[in-house]
Amino acid sequence: MSQDKLSPIESIKQKSDGLRGTLSQSLQDNYTGNVRPDDEALIKFHGMYVQDDRDRRQERAEKKLDKLYSFMIRLRIPGGVITAKQWQAIHEISEQYGTGVLKITTRQTIQLHGLLKHQLSDTIKGFITAKLDAIAACGDVNRNVICSSHPQVSPIFEQIHNYADRISTMLLPKTQSYYEIWIDDQKVYDRSLESDPLYEDNYLPRKFKIAIAIPPTNDVDVFANDIGLIAIIENEQLIGFNIAIGGGLSTTHGNEKTYSRLATVIGFSDNEQDTMKLIYEVLTIQRDYGNRSDRKQARLKYTIDQMGVDNFVAELEKRAGVRLQAPRAYTFTERNDRKGWQQAEDDSWYYTLFVENGVVQPNQKEFLSHLAKLRLSDFRFTCNQNLILGEIATEDKWMVEKLIKQFTIETTVSGLRESSMACVAMPTCPLALAEAQRYLPVLVSKVEPLLVKHDLTNDQISIRMTGCPNGCGRSYLAEIGFVGTGPEQYNLMLGGDRYGTRLNKVYKAKLSEQEILEQLDILFDRYKKEALDSETFGDFSHRKFFT
Repeated sequence: MSQDKLSPIESIKQKSDGLRGTLSQSLQDNYTGNVRPDDEALIKFHGMYVQDDRDRRQERAEKKLDKLYSFMIRLRIPGGVITAKQWQAIHEISEQYGTGVLKITTRQTIQLHGLLKHQLSDTIKGFITAKLDAIAACGDVNRNVICSSHPQVSPIFEQIHNYADRISTMLLPKTQSYYEIWIDDQKVYDRSLESDPLYEDNYLPRKFKIAIAIPPTNDVDVFANDIGLIAIIENEQLIGFNIAIGGGLSTTHGNEKTYSRLATVIGFSDNEQDTMKLIYEVLTIQRDYGNRSDRKQARLKYTIDQMGVDNFVAELEKRAGVRLQAPRAYTFTERNDRKGWQQAEDDSWYYTLFVENGVVQPNQKEFLSHLAKLRLSDFRFTCNQNLILGEIATEDKWMVEKLIKQFTIETTVSGLRESSMACVAMPTCPLALAEAQRYLPVLVSKVEPLLVKHDLTNDQISIRMTGCPNGCGRSYLAEIGFVGTGPEQYNLMLGGDRYGTRLNKVYKAKLSEQEILEQLDILFDRYKKEALDSETFGDFSHRKFFT
């Protein structure tokens, strides 16, 4: 690919001096709440996005005021586990800076919104003190590595879960700019110490995501990731991983060259050394062959489809010096989080707190703060945007139960609501065309009576919503998916399976709320009357409308 066709961001990365750009100077600019234009791209590599309150754009424009800029910070938490002390630190930082709202993401971490520019450095220093960081949580690098979240899924859970941190560490950028800019302002004068054989000076063409699934659960939606590792366990021993590559859900309305793609299983690796080599070299191939002209075509899925799977695998095996084995058998039988109280192999207890669309409500936040101060549990974020309180001793369980009652924590929700997911969308996401996080709970409340009407209340039909076609809420992997196309308007997607192994398709386009409810009423009636024995709603829809 010729250099003169590079996208503007490629030039920004190459000239950034190890992702520094002019960020230090931008922080000193007191005439705007934003950073300089090139720094908007670079600040993502430091785990932050520039946002503004879209609800107030018109009001401020009429007053000839600048947009109400703020920042979102997303933490890097491989595998999603933090201590009670770290949760308390996050709680206190959120109370001091930003909107006060804690948001659990679909990638097993947490983010804070509404931070002002002058608060960023103090916020990050607070995180560092708690041994937390936001390095590479965003940007054209490998992002937060996710892993199945509940220890009860396997007696060797911890052994597999530890891979998330090891992979994340291996794939971190080598630049020390994060600490230089945000922590101590001590310049790194010998830049040779930052030599980065993986990312070099141009990083990846686009973001990169890795997930580890531990069957029988696919709570991570493993096939939606650039690399998916599926743990193969025999006789309670990890014998290796099936490796899948090229997943990604993002599309662009009206651009047929963009599409959702599930990762392709390319083989099996039976030892850690080979697995780590293979992971690393998938990134080097994407670095060298990925599209750096058109960011809409820059994800690994397009690189693989352009090269061809067989050619990609041949190049991967050559670079890694590893020969992949034939994939091993596995089965997924669940994707939702295991709700309520569950006991693990070591007799410790785990409690899953339902957090609708990842937005920690005020009573939940107060409950969690009280619990954290008691140091009775760890805190585990799930890819379904919930929170597992883990490693609770039997003798301490009653104290947690007491707090659950004291703070009126909701313990019973419908199967539909439990299986719901939404991206942030309005008012902060600049790409959102419609509501998602704020609207899906309202829509679910209007759909639940239809489930009662058709005697489907206990059916855990997955329902997901995104405010645009970028797929952050993984709506393309839902049995019922909604993709925003404009204000109060959504494509209705059907036919995804319950366990995240089949994409859905557009059933009806550009529907209003009333049209959505009318269509679902008809669909639920047909499902109740025409479904085969044990057929899920997603399988029924796929069979009836797309085969």
